[in-house]
Amino acid sequence: MFFWGFSFIWSNQILKLGMPVYALVFFRMAIAGVVLLAVTLGTRQLQLPRKKDIKWFLLLALTEPFLYFIGETFGMKLTSSPTLCSVVIATIPIFSMIFAMAVFRERVSKSNMVGIFLTLPGICIVVFENGFGGVEHPVGVAMLFLAVFSAVAYSLVIKKLSNQYNSITLNTWQHIIGAIYFMPLFFFIDYETVKTLSFTWELMRPLLLLAVFCSCLCYFLFINTIRELGISRASTFTSLIPVVTAMGAFMLGEEALPARKVLGIAIVVVGLILSQYTRNKTNR
Repeated sequence: MFFWGFSFIWSNQILKLGMPVYALVFFRMAIAGVVLLAVTLGTRQLQLPRKKDIKWFLLLALTEPFLYFIGETFGMKLTSSPTLCSVVIATIPIFSMIFAMAVFRERVSKSNMVGIFLTLPGICIVVFENGFGGVEHPVGVAMLFLAVFSAVAYSLVIKKLSNQYNSITLNTWQHIIGAIYFMPLFFFIDYETVKTLSFTWELMRPLLLLAVFCSCLCYFLFINTIRELGISRASTFTSLIPVVTAMGAFMLGEEALPARKVLGIAIVVVGLILSQYTRNKTNR
């Protein structure tokens, strides 16, 4: 969640340098796919999908990265607000909990539910320090909610596949297939624009950080988390993303961190603790 929190800042930096949306996501997926393929082949951990599971791997990559990053990146471009984007994305735990209970019959205690819902006001305190204004870009917000529901669908598919394939295999195939999905959009829509860009270190640094840390490392960790904690409890940790985004912007000198935001961060942490609490001492 630390790196995913910074991903909003890095993506915004790349978009401001003139990189089109499809090009940004295609390069991120392609770089991550190449790195992951090299690692899995070198360590002999790559598993080939069984014939009956190919449709699930195609659906996995369709939900995330394809639909998710179309929604997230276009939402960020249309709203021009990393903090607003991170707030909408932070609603993922609520929808994940609802679908996990409905589809997988995951059991969520009252304290877990209180913790999950408690994170939302904490998030709002962090990012809306100047109050709630009107939404200037409703299409951008709608695109962000496309990302939210894509992430929920992704978690459901991962839950189905994670007991049959290792985490790095799932991560590798989702990025390779995702890059294939984005390739036609990149060449037919964004290629001419990309040819005019200068690939300086200022542009390449955040792109490499997104590919290596936010794609290769983070998805590997998150898949393992879903396997161990379940969808609803694992997704609760995404509530930390806007907190990290706000603190990251403060560290980079782009945003202040007043007492109001510190209070919001504390509320989010309390919510996370409650969402993970269990009375069974052996599993606490």
